[in-house]
Amino acid sequence: MKYYLIAGERSGDLHGANLMKGIQANDPDAQFRGWGGDMMQKEGMDLVTHYKDTAFMGFLEVALNIRKIAGFLKKCKKDILAYRPDVIILIDYPGFNLRIAAFGKDNGIRTFYYISPKVWAWNQKRAWKIKKNVDRMFVIFPFEIDFYKKFDFKVDYVGNPLMDAIDAFEPDPDFKNKNSLDDNLPVIALLPGSRRQEIINMLDLMLTVQPHFPGYHFVIAGVKNLPESLYEKYRAIRNVSVVYESTYDLLAVSEAALVTSGTATLETALLNIPEVVCYKTSGFSYAIAKKLIRVPFISLVNLIMEKEVVRELIQDDLNKEQLVDELRAILTNGSKREMQLKDYSLLHKLVGGKGASERAGALMVNYINNKQEN
Repeated sequence: MKYYLIAGERSGDLHGANLMKGIQANDPDAQFRGWGGDMMQKEGMDLVTHYKDTAFMGFLEVALNIRKIAGFLKKCKKDILAYRPDVIILIDYPGFNLRIAAFGKDNGIRTFYYISPKVWAWNQKRAWKIKKNVDRMFVIFPFEIDFYKKFDFKVDYVGNPLMDAIDAFEPDPDFKNKNSLDDNLPVIALLPGSRRQEIINMLDLMLTVQPHFPGYHFVIAGVKNLPESLYEKYRAIRNVSVVYESTYDLLAVSEAALVTSGTATLETALLNIPEVVCYKTSGFSYAIAKKLIRVPFISLVNLIMEKEVVRELIQDDLNKEQLVDELRAILTNGSKREMQLKDYSLLHKLVGGKGASERAGALMVNYINNKQEN
């Protein structure tokens, strides 16, 4: 069968690649085409457009690039009609994918959604649109089942695909040596994000703490889909390094981490690394978001646990003084470290074990083959 997948960011690329493995295990003749990144392409997808060209963050940036986004939508719709897939599989990325869901419905193409947009966080009325245009929704958090019940929409809970990636991870014992990291200095990981805008907004702020921790090596998790020039100036700072495409290995050797809000906050917690969550955007985008968001936290860790497990420093609270205080509190012998690690144990139980990608892939193939009730 022919599958058209659309992922619009780095985490979606990871989950899309693992989902493709789950589909292939149940449909060995599966053909894949779509939008994503290097990981999905490596699994055999005919890549139409890379997410690095389509990743716009925040209300202001979206508004400034509205014509470009409209062009991407037109290109995607045309390509779908030419390919005529058996199913469109949308992976998170709601601003773009909800429009494609409506397009699929209008053109009689079956549409699945894997990893629900966070409609429970803001603009909950979008759930009606999802129910109207999406044939099957595959969710990764248990609380999403009850949320969609309020809209009389039955969804499939498959578990969290991050556990597949984490379970498959084997730390490189030679990681420090390969990256010229001093064995005598403990590491603090900096995860600024995978978008250009995130790097620009976050790294300078994160590194304001560096002079206050002279006995640590600060290591930035870099990504290859962005120009190396974005990271270059930080290499000149004493005890600061950049490593590329090795986030899990970096976290495995770290004592603590500063992490930009997003999927990485949950990954860091599931790898048992104490963290401080950081988020800053334009004043315009923040003002809009503050009015719309209906949940008490921005990090997945706190949302799942329904309490503050990791400290969230947002907008004006993200400053040198608070960063220094919160980072010190989660380092060895810090006042918050042991409690955070204890809460992580419960988080693991709530998230569940591996197998989400395989379960989702099997369900999708069965639904298409009408082996499972629709």
